[in-house]
Amino acid sequence: MADQTFKNVINGELVDSASGATYDVVDPATGEVYAHAPLSGPEDVDRAYAAAATAFETWGETTPRERSEALLKLADAMEARIEELTRVEVKDTGKPYAMTLSEELPPTIDHFRFFAGAARILEGRSAGEYLADHTSWVRREPIGVVGQVTPWNYPLAMMSWKIAPALAAGNTVVVKPSDTTPASSTLLAELAQEFLPPGVLNVITGDRDTGRALVAHKTPQMVAITGSVRAGMEVAASAAQDVKRVHLELGGKAPVIVFDDADIEKAAAGIAEAGYFNAGQDCTAATRVLVQAGVHDEFVAALAEAAKATRTGLPDDEDAFFGALNNPDQLARVKGMVDRLPDHATVATGGDLARVPGGEGGYFYQPTVLAGLQQDDEQIQHEIFGPVITAQRFTDEAEALRWANGVEYGLGSSVWTRDHGTALRVSKRLDFGVVWINTHIPYMSEMPHGGFKHSGYGKDLSVYGFEDYTRIKHVMSYYGE
Repeated sequence: MADQTFKNVINGELVDSASGATYDVVDPATGEVYAHAPLSGPEDVDRAYAAAATAFETWGETTPRERSEALLKLADAMEARIEELTRVEVKDTGKPYAMTLSEELPPTIDHFRFFAGAARILEGRSAGEYLADHTSWVRREPIGVVGQVTPWNYPLAMMSWKIAPALAAGNTVVVKPSDTTPASSTLLAELAQEFLPPGVLNVITGDRDTGRALVAHKTPQMVAITGSVRAGMEVAASAAQDVKRVHLELGGKAPVIVFDDADIEKAAAGIAEAGYFNAGQDCTAATRVLVQAGVHDEFVAALAEAAKATRTGLPDDEDAFFGALNNPDQLARVKGMVDRLPDHATVATGGDLARVPGGEGGYFYQPTVLAGLQQDDEQIQHEIFGPVITAQRFTDEAEALRWANGVEYGLGSSVWTRDHGTALRVSKRLDFGVVWINTHIPYMSEMPHGGFKHSGYGKDLSVYGFEDYTRIKHVMSYYGE
């Protein structure tokens, strides 16, 4: 029985949907409904955007110092309630509590502090006289009202990636979290009302129709989404009708190239960690490994052992490295991709639903390693988005690069080798927005995150992500007689 009801946050108030409609929110670790959330419709989208548009008239005029101080206070409030935020996030996602508390919440809070600082150091090109009797300078200004859609794999973290730079730049925001994970987004918006004027940050929950209404609305000057390639294409097509700016962080299929001279033990351990973190539900997860022929068999064996040592379990299991998949559709997708394995491929370990005591109704899957796959197989070409790592055998650098780049995605990648020249040469030729060398998946506020090709465009994090939420204006003044 559901025992909790979430609210939209519109114009500084916690409100139900205009129609009163709600939908069920499910705990992935048990498969049981534990809450309800507003099923927002067009009227709710109108109200949220109207509030954001009104708020922009004053928030857009605030000084960088004022915006910075507000974000720093919000970060402090989040830190003071970090355990509560973690519990809320875990209930929505099925993640292990200890892992979420230590690995996800601290960087999420840090993003607000980073962009609070970035608000005060925004720079333009130098002013000068580029035409006789005229002085020119460049202004960076907030875009205005921004609509954002965030995903279910990292609800709170991805929300921070979106709203922190937007708010720091002076924009106002309307966010729709994934329908399966509304809890932490609404709590964060509720916390923020103490430090932000009403209407600056609004959160509305709902389904895909809610998201479509948010993107298609006439008010926002920019829409940003973290989601699937299909969703990104729909957003871009819809936004084109109003020539809105679009920021897309979409899917990935990260190649992980392991050369013969790599430290196999360290590579296997590092790749297993980067592949199974968050149950592989990460667009940059290390789940597509290309291994040079000389060490292929040894590496696959080591990776299988690392997988066997990786534990999935309930959120309160302190030994669990990852928890349940987010929803039954995602579990069915992962299971289907493994069940349809072609005859030339094998399951080195795993390959089935995981049995978790106390989580019989949850969406758990074993840490899995698949070997013998070929470049055109669907398991190589398409996101599995689960705790499944694939392995391919390559012969030389040229083949590794051809296969690595031979997918529609271009988000994250990594190279594992002791040879400095190989690492630099391959990192240059990988057609991906992020390349790690002898590591995979770490990120920080100071460095940009974003991809190429079907992985989208625009950057999250860093000053590049900050600048994405500004517009450039040239001002020229005549000073002649």
